[in-house]
Amino acid sequence: MDEHTRPAGAAAPPGGPRAAVVGHVEWTTIAGLDEVPAAGEVIHADRLWQGPAGGGAVAAVRLAELTGDCTFFTALGDDHAGRRSRVELERRGVRVLAAPRPGPTRTAVSLVDRRGERTTVTLGERLQPASADPFDWTELASFDAVFFTAGDAALLREARRAGTLVVTAREFTTVLESEVRVDALVGSGCDPAERCDPALLRRLPGLVVSTEGRHGGVFTTGGLPPRRYRPARAPGPLVDTYGVGDNFAAVLTYALATGSTTADALALAAEHGAACTVRRGPFPAAPAPARRAAGV
Repeated sequence: MDEHTRPAGAAAPPGGPRAAVVGHVEWTTIAGLDEVPAAGEVIHADRLWQGPAGGGAVAAVRLAELTGDCTFFTALGDDHAGRRSRVELERRGVRVLAAPRPGPTRTAVSLVDRRGERTTVTLGERLQPASADPFDWTELASFDAVFFTAGDAALLREARRAGTLVVTAREFTTVLESEVRVDALVGSGCDPAERCDPALLRRLPGLVVSTEGRHGGVFTTGGLPPRRYRPARAPGPLVDTYGVGDNFAAVLTYALATGSTTADALALAAEHGAACTVRRGPFPAAPAPARRAAGV
């Protein structure tokens, strides 16, 4: 067992785990249409939702709802999108520590068709925190849980000082370069950008999860043969799938930090992911009170 990993079944600190996210944000517009346009087509779409999104921002909001507080280490441009992102995230209970960047904050447009499937286009460079930013990175050691979606290898090594470290599979190259052992590596088996080979890592993650949407997913622990976990039933008809994976990863991080078993952590993460499919956008339209279990 890694010296930074909370033993299975260990109790979380009073008041629940202290959580942080290290990653990126994109000011996102979700637009609804019947079908994604073909080449050369001109179509109309209705704006359904707008707000700070991207893996880091979505996870930070979910962890703030679960624990009552979440610190988000990120980077923002000095522009309207960056300022709006900060205001909206803080309104949702997220403590935002953002390194300033001279360029614009990345934006995105996500097109949701009548089947609820989303196709996303990002605009601009992804801004991410870096170990060279003037933050006290030793603070990361004080967190019970850290979810990492963007940053450099040196910053990931700092994040490893937290009790539980979960990393998106999109940052597999960073994990490889850092040579740290992560507690969980999670990604979508349906997204080519999130497919990776953990066998290439010097130190195998404690848990590797590959999600498959409505079909559940596959996980491995300690290098053992892969097993499947069951999908959760959505609490209503499908609306859209934006943010499902990010909510899943955030809740998985929370559950592992509380000492949940792998099976219980995956079940809770799947439940929250399924709940995300019945609403517009990655989180509720209005800030929700803090809660620590699905359905509460």
